[in-house]
Amino acid sequence: MKKFWCVLLTMLPLSAFAYPIDVEKHINGVQIDYNSHDTAYDIGNITVNNYGDVPAKCTAVFSNGPEAPRTRRVQIAPKSSANITVKFSREIVKLRIKLSCDPQ
Repeated sequence: MKKFWCVLLTMLPLSAFAYPIDVEKHINGVQIDYNSHDTAYDIGNITVNNYGDVPAKCTAVFSNGPEAPRTRRVQIAPKSSANITVKFSREIVKLRIKLSCDPQ
């Protein structure tokens, strides 16, 4: 019985789930950086940092396979960051994010 539990516990890290995230960015004259996260099996998240001296107006389009793309818009002040999160109705297999930012 102890061997069974040892085998089960060693296989536990194999059950951790992380889905691939592809980010396509279009940055027009602003100093923007991003960090994408796999928050949960049906939630995608991207953190956008504005390192420039002008405010940025960003649009993120999240797509997950057959579901309709979800669009989120955010305005980011200079020297600050913003989290953009989206929840899908299905489990995410591969998340694609199109991030486009323009100066305000």
